[in-house]
Amino acid sequence: MKLLEWQGRELFREYGIPVPAGDLAESPERAEEITSSLGRPVVLKAQVPVGGRGKAGGVVAAATPLEAREAAASLLGKEIRGAVVQRLLVVERMEVRSEHYLGLTIDRSRRMPVFIYSPEGGVEIEEVARARPEAVFREHIPPLEGPSGFRLRRLLSAAPRGMRSGLMEIAGKLYRLFRDYEATLVEINPLAETSEGLVALDAKVIIDEDHSPDPKFSRFQEELGPGEREAREAGFSYVPLEGDIGVIGNGAGLVMATLDLVVQAGGKPACFLDIGGGARAERVRRAVELVLRDRHPKSLFVNVFGGITRCDEVAQGLVEAASGAEIPIVVRLVGTNQEAGVEILRRAGLSPVETMEEGAALAVRKAVEGGP
Repeated sequence: MKLLEWQGRELFREYGIPVPAGDLAESPERAEEITSSLGRPVVLKAQVPVGGRGKAGGVVAAATPLEAREAAASLLGKEIRGAVVQRLLVVERMEVRSEHYLGLTIDRSRRMPVFIYSPEGGVEIEEVARARPEAVFREHIPPLEGPSGFRLRRLLSAAPRGMRSGLMEIAGKLYRLFRDYEATLVEINPLAETSEGLVALDAKVIIDEDHSPDPKFSRFQEELGPGEREAREAGFSYVPLEGDIGVIGNGAGLVMATLDLVVQAGGKPACFLDIGGGARAERVRRAVELVLRDRHPKSLFVNVFGGITRCDEVAQGLVEAASGAEIPIVVRLVGTNQEAGVEILRRAGLSPVETMEEGAALAVRKAVEGGP
């Protein structure tokens, strides 16, 4: 369950993690009232269950209550990456001296939580890790031990000396939230140094949906984007991502491996979509149409290994969906009725690749080149 920023912010406040003063607004009038009560410039932030809202115009600064009212009027009802803005978080604008990243997630290979810290916050941590891996620090936390002082000191060794004590305190609170709410991710980006101390300017929290029944979870209701809602109704396993290459496959392991290959080839996946086993043509067609409509990718890579899934059914669904597509579709099709499936694709002008690696590289190249 992915919480919206305002929900994560409320959790931060409960655990003593400083956040900017502000409140939630569902109308321009309420945004004006909040700004007036704060008595200082504000930032209005669209509360939508999608990433990249800042780049899409979903975060706007306002210096006066009247400006806040006008900004809210332009934001409310606006569509951002397929999600309609119904609420705004209106918070005081902070004077930032430096920005840091602090997050906690699960390292499934090590079967334990891992803290991630970078003194270069305010940007995508993945990009920092790619371009400047030496600026990202990790520290695994044994569950039975918790965040011992020496581990946090090691994690934060790159932070300015005068900030380490404050960072350690926030890290401890973040860990308690992570543990108590059975989270899979808690993230502050940026964690800002201000004249008032360290302040969490954003809040990202993902809670494990398989937690045991507990009243503290009942106040949260997951707000899905339209694509995610449609995927759930259709029974797809679907995760929107921030790249421009759509990825569809059958089986979670195969799709995850395909994502890795796309990244290794220099691309960024736009989504994870698992059509499941035994998918018929109609299901494949619906999956492709969902990805094209929800993510607007520059290319699409469909990677299917047919066991109980018939390749001819997959091919038929792809042909039906591809008839109106304006982007290149790369297909790797192996398994049951493979020959029939390949023939269907070729008659429709789609030439399948032979290997996953070849397909990933081609999808990345097609995304760069553009065109169908």
